[in-house]
Amino acid sequence: MADGTVVLLTVPEVMASLKLGRSTVYDLIRSRRLVSIKVGRARRIPADAVRDFVVTAVQEAA
Repeated sequence: MADGTVVLLTVPEVMASLKLGRSTVYDLIRSRRLVSIKVGRARRIPADAVRDFVVTAVQEAA
């Protein structure tokens, strides 16, 4: 973000924004197509990583 703030999303938030199921989101994380971090036991996905994933997927589809 412009002010240096990083927005972290939960897996359910990513599921909702991409209209994908839980298994698919975790498969994308495991395959490193979607960047994520662990905070304690929780998995968080930077909002920029979701945007980058979509941009890459659109470019690959073109």
